[in-house]
Amino acid sequence: MDILIYGLINAASLILLAVGFSLIYGVSRVANFAHGAVYIATGFIAWALMNKAGLNYPLSIVLSVVVSALLGVGIYQGLLIRVRGMPASEIIASFAIAMGMIEALKVVGFVGSYGNPVFVRGSVEVLGIPVDYQRLISVLVAFGTVVFLYVFIRRTKIGLSLRGIAQDERSSMMLGINSDLAATISLAIGSALAGIAAVVLLPLGNMYPGIGYEALIYAVAVCIVGGLGSLGGTVFAGLMIAFAQVITVRFLGGQWRMLVIFLAILVILVFKPSGLLGRQKELEERV
Repeated sequence: MDILIYGLINAASLILLAVGFSLIYGVSRVANFAHGAVYIATGFIAWALMNKAGLNYPLSIVLSVVVSALLGVGIYQGLLIRVRGMPASEIIASFAIAMGMIEALKVVGFVGSYGNPVFVRGSVEVLGIPVDYQRLISVLVAFGTVVFLYVFIRRTKIGLSLRGIAQDERSSMMLGINSDLAATISLAIGSALAGIAAVVLLPLGNMYPGIGYEALIYAVAVCIVGGLGSLGGTVFAGLMIAFAQVITVRFLGGQWRMLVIFLAILVILVFKPSGLLGRQKELEERV
């Protein structure tokens, strides 16, 4: 039962980290390697608003998520819009932004470990397994995020326009949908989702700038395994990797945890490069 419970909790964390990255790539075809930097920056912004500006915790959370959305807009409008359509340049530019943001956090004084408080203290037994409330909240937030995105993309005018751009950009532009505006919206929403993940997950442990790189690795791994741009694939891959990690840690030890991530990427790229539920064109077999 502990494998089941903590596997689901770990899956919720991976889904929260990856869903924003998946949305951005699905709409704009931009691999935003600044995703992890936005994640950790949101956590530090929430900490600063609460401890330096004297705001209460709920208001600090809301403002930090708003700032994360604005960061997404700034990243696209400031740089990525100029290299969009050039995959190598997109990756290099977004990763350079990530490094700059993380180093900037160190320059302004965020060196060492920090911690944001949990939303609710205490724990409860779930099927005989003790689980603290913050982890249960992360599961609920992950579920709510997936449901929100599913409804938003399929039931709202903005969501349908984003879906149209994702399916066929040229045809959508002929129908009057602004491609750059759609990409900007996707960066804003995806970055806000990274911010939500930060305020929910970072209170579970210590917070330091290097976590931004770890968050990016998890997000990219889940999206590659599930299929870049596929919401269903992101959820499925998050569950698979999470349970693989929990089982590996249980029987082999915690030092093998990250190996599961890299092994999953290697296997999926060898046998199904488009991902488990990806819709991209398969790589041609080479003899």
